[in-house]
Amino acid sequence: MTTAGQKPAGTATFKRMLRKETLRRGGAHEVNFLNITAMLDMMTIILVFLLKSMTTSNNVPQSNDLKLPASVLTTEASQEGLPVLITKKGINVGENEVVPVPPDASNGVDAQYKKNGANDLYITRLGTALSSFRETDKAIRTATGKDPNSSEAIIVADENTPYRLLCEVLYTLGQNEFAKFHLMVNQGAKQ
Repeated sequence: MTTAGQKPAGTATFKRMLRKETLRRGGAHEVNFLNITAMLDMMTIILVFLLKSMTTSNNVPQSNDLKLPASVLTTEASQEGLPVLITKKGINVGENEVVPVPPDASNGVDAQYKKNGANDLYITRLGTALSSFRETDKAIRTATGKDPNSSEAIIVADENTPYRLLCEVLYTLGQNEFAKFHLMVNQGAKQ
C-alpha cells in the first residue's frame, strides 16, 4: 500500500510482508472442504471391482438334481462358452430345458429326441438350440476379431451322469461346431 508521497513497495517487500502476516494469522493453509471428484473416482473404482469380482465367480447352485463331481485340478474355470447343464431331469441350454432325461439314462435320451433312432448319438432338439446360439456366437467372434470357426461350451453335469448321455451331448456339440469343451467340477483341495 502506498500513501501520498511514498514509493510503491517492491515485490520482495510485498512477499516478506505477506509471509509475516500469514504466520501471524495462523500458519499454513488448511483444506477444509471435500474434493467430490476424487471421491467419485474412488467409488467408481470400488464399484467396478465389486461388479467384476461378482460376475467372475462360477458358483453353480447344486441340489439333489445336480451335484458336481470333485476334481484334483486347482485351476480356475473358463469364463467363455455356452453353459449346457445335464441334470437328472433334463438337458438345459442357457436357462431353457430342451430335452428331458429319462429316469434310466444309461442308454442316453429317448429315441424320439434323436435323429436316427435309439442308437444315434445326435440329439435333435439340443442341436437346434445349439445352432441358434452358434450363429450368434459366430457373428460376435467375427466382430471382435476372434476365430469364428468354432465356439466353446461349458458342460455342467451331475456327478452320476451316465457315460452314454455325456457322449451324446458331446457329439451333438461337436456336430454344431463347438470345438472346445470345459467340464465344470467342484474344485479339489489345494495341495
